[in-house]
Amino acid sequence: MATRKRRSRGNIEERGDGFRVRVYAGVGPLTGKQHYLKETHGSYREAEKALTRLQNQVDEKRHPRSNVTVSQVLEQWLEVARHEDSTRERCQDLIRLYIEPTFGATAAAKIDAELLERCYARLRDCKDLCGGKHAKDHECTPLAANTVRKIHFIFRSAFDRAVRWRYLSVNQAEIAQPPSFERSEPDPPSAAEAASLLRETSEDPQWCLLLWLTMVTGCRRGELCALRWGDVDLAAGMLSIERSYSKTRERAREKSTKTRQRRRIALDTHTVELLRDHREQARSNCAALGTGFDDNAFVFSIEPDGSAPLLPRSVSQRYRRLAQRLELRSTRLHALRHYSATELLANGTDLRTVAGRLGHVDGGVTTLNTYAGWVTEADRKAANTIADTVPRPEPASRRPRSPYEHLAAELRDAITNGTYSPGDELPTVTDLAATHGLSTGTVQRAITLLRQEGLIDVARGKRAKVVH
Repeated sequence: MATRKRRSRGNIEERGDGFRVRVYAGVGPLTGKQHYLKETHGSYREAEKALTRLQNQVDEKRHPRSNVTVSQVLEQWLEVARHEDSTRERCQDLIRLYIEPTFGATAAAKIDAELLERCYARLRDCKDLCGGKHAKDHECTPLAANTVRKIHFIFRSAFDRAVRWRYLSVNQAEIAQPPSFERSEPDPPSAAEAASLLRETSEDPQWCLLLWLTMVTGCRRGELCALRWGDVDLAAGMLSIERSYSKTRERAREKSTKTRQRRRIALDTHTVELLRDHREQARSNCAALGTGFDDNAFVFSIEPDGSAPLLPRSVSQRYRRLAQRLELRSTRLHALRHYSATELLANGTDLRTVAGRLGHVDGGVTTLNTYAGWVTEADRKAANTIADTVPRPEPASRRPRSPYEHLAAELRDAITNGTYSPGDELPTVTDLAATHGLSTGTVQRAITLLRQEGLIDVARGKRAKVVH
């Protein structure tokens, strides 16, 4: 019986630059192609060691299973990663704009820390990765450091999954260093700018109320878009924030709030009246349509009966156009949330209360980190309040204690009552010592004290002279 020839698991091939080791590692689960582990070494002895090592890796299943590309790794990662819809959409945009054009077809195993850090640096110079070679009308615009960090975290998370699935043997993104985080300072509108916003929108009561409610409650845009009349307790003057509304390219849906926490926010009487008027208008709209008013209707709606909410992105776009027209410093709707927080803190509201209204769930840590400048201002006001209310201690009179202080006090009185006039000379040190029964050193200390007070002038070898 003929024996079957066993397939060689690996070989060493001499090449011009050394010896290439090639070990068969099966068929790639993603590519469907035969997968080989390859290394090149300068000597045949090193190549033999590498051949044995790579064969052992295959036997022990410690080798990468496939020559996957970066695109394939990212595609597989997106399928299993659990992200909010908006986060997933943002990741897809970053992959499409910045990762795919540069690394998409590159084998994931060829991506190392140096390559990633060079890419990050180039993005910080120009988001188009022009590398200094661009058309005459091109103007380099750097990509924000925090956006580059998001790209880095996509690489790190995707490659971590690839290592777990044995598509890669090491996650080079863990070694690469992204740009430092740049904290952006809140830029709320001034009181005058806030007033101009309300004046400009007064002809559209619903739009004006939405901006007003953002200012006084600090709610996020998605939370206000998801607000229903059943969440509004006008009798108690309370607002229940239980959900948020999200709209992406793939779908629109109601979801839990950003921090997955429900909260109740107290309302002032003026806001309650504005909401009551808005509800009466909603009832009138329903009556005109021949339908009944539903407590499940949205407070802010694109439909007269409140059956559909305003879209968060549309709200932001409309606010941006309004802010640009009014030439405000910030054109982001989120600036009104900052306005609510900073006004409360600047007027002495405690940190925990502000954090509760904003929906921060870490005991005020996020609030403190974001609004540290305004917390400092509130703290300064609190310090002034304490200083104004606590009885101030009376300053204790400074009484002479030491012999030289007694002598200095006696001479000081003589100068101030006119016994010694400006230009007069004091007795000699020896005479003062004999008169008061003191040592010349003690007298010298008294003279020095008066000179420091600017009452006398002392020159070497001469008697002290009164100058004041």
